[in-house]
Amino acid sequence: MEPKNFLNEKKSDRLNELFEFLRFPSVSAKSEHKGDIAACADWLANHMRNIGLDVQIMPTAGHPVVYGSKIYSPDKLTILYYGHYDVQPPEPLELWKTTPFEPLLENEYIIARGSTDDKGQLFTHLKAMEAYLATGQELPVNVKLMFEGEEEAGSDNLEKFIKDNTELLASDIVVISDTAQFGKNLPAVTYGLRGIAFVEAKVIGPNRDLHSGSFGGAIPNPINALARMIAKLHDDSGNVTIPGFYKNVKPISDWEKKQMKRLPFKKAEFLKKCGSKGLFADKKYTVLERIWSRPTLDINGITGGYQGEGGKTIIPSWASCKITMRLVPNQEPMDICKKLEKYLKKICPKYVECQVKIHGGAKGVVVPTDGPWLKAAGAAVKTGFGIEPVFIKEGGSIPVVGMFKQILGLDTLLLGWGQNDDNAHSPNERFSVNDFERGCYSALALLEELAKVGK
Repeated sequence: MEPKNFLNEKKSDRLNELFEFLRFPSVSAKSEHKGDIAACADWLANHMRNIGLDVQIMPTAGHPVVYGSKIYSPDKLTILYYGHYDVQPPEPLELWKTTPFEPLLENEYIIARGSTDDKGQLFTHLKAMEAYLATGQELPVNVKLMFEGEEEAGSDNLEKFIKDNTELLASDIVVISDTAQFGKNLPAVTYGLRGIAFVEAKVIGPNRDLHSGSFGGAIPNPINALARMIAKLHDDSGNVTIPGFYKNVKPISDWEKKQMKRLPFKKAEFLKKCGSKGLFADKKYTVLERIWSRPTLDINGITGGYQGEGGKTIIPSWASCKITMRLVPNQEPMDICKKLEKYLKKICPKYVECQVKIHGGAKGVVVPTDGPWLKAAGAAVKTGFGIEPVFIKEGGSIPVVGMFKQILGLDTLLLGWGQNDDNAHSPNERFSVNDFERGCYSALALLEELAKVGK
């Protein structure tokens, strides 16, 4: 029997198996679910063994990594699959149509926590491998699989795990399915992500809160000082004013611009979706160019002074803000953080003190657009969905992708089968049965297409 025919015959079986997987409340953010996460890891490991993979559960300082492999020959291409079997907390429970961990099939949607993020998506690749192994055939490539149990809690132990297991994880390309299609029936291959850098700034004035009547007009107000500093971080066009901020930013390529023009993007719909009256940014770039291929600086929160009910007439002792910067490839997070620190201290008024705490970040990444990877991924998605995929970037950050590049030297293909309205992290998380099925067939085709690339 051909692998594709095996998939054709086993639709109800794999749906039932996915439901078993979804029933585990593997919530990594809550210590009370530690046992559930361990049970989920055991189930996943046993399922992988049953389809013919070599499997081990590898402990970390937190929740375990489920590692699997099927290695045939060093001459074959090796794919490293990454996913996560932990899920977000389900609260608020009263908004769910079903118990979050008892899957409900409604209008051809699987409703359950983890259905699209990420159990349902990673499961498609296991089903593709099973289609080969169950029919007595070798996989056309070597495979390694690394499924972690802490992604939704920050992946605190992942970087150490990768560094400690570089030989075990050595591969040619990484595949992750934990993203989404661009739109309904418009599958996408994500070829780039922005990085991130995180800094906190604190402006300190008097050694205690002071009466604004007795001292106002003479003693400087740290909130006022911080507000003026924040205002100097952008010019009137929205460009970041930190010296050297754009130094390593490459121009957007013609190939990228061509891919963006293919997309059915409408500014009015975008603004309506966001509930915004307009745009604020450099008009030399389109909206998608700004979101995907240009760096940014945003103030995420400001704290200082009295925040309670009613008024309190004080000059506060201090004020602080949290700043994140979305970075593009070639921008180094630590370098950008230090540039920001230097600039903040330069523009800080002399009558207050500025303290900067650097939290670091993750680099932006991009899959080479002129290599074989995107072509192979595009062909696989077209086979599975019957539609030519679009090639997109993502404005957000997935730190593990940067880890794979920095530690293992590997590029990552991001192939998402879900939709942006699948309610990931929200009540009534869902995954279309049709998208799940098309993901399985795409995953099957991906094995074949990447095998053609070779080492």
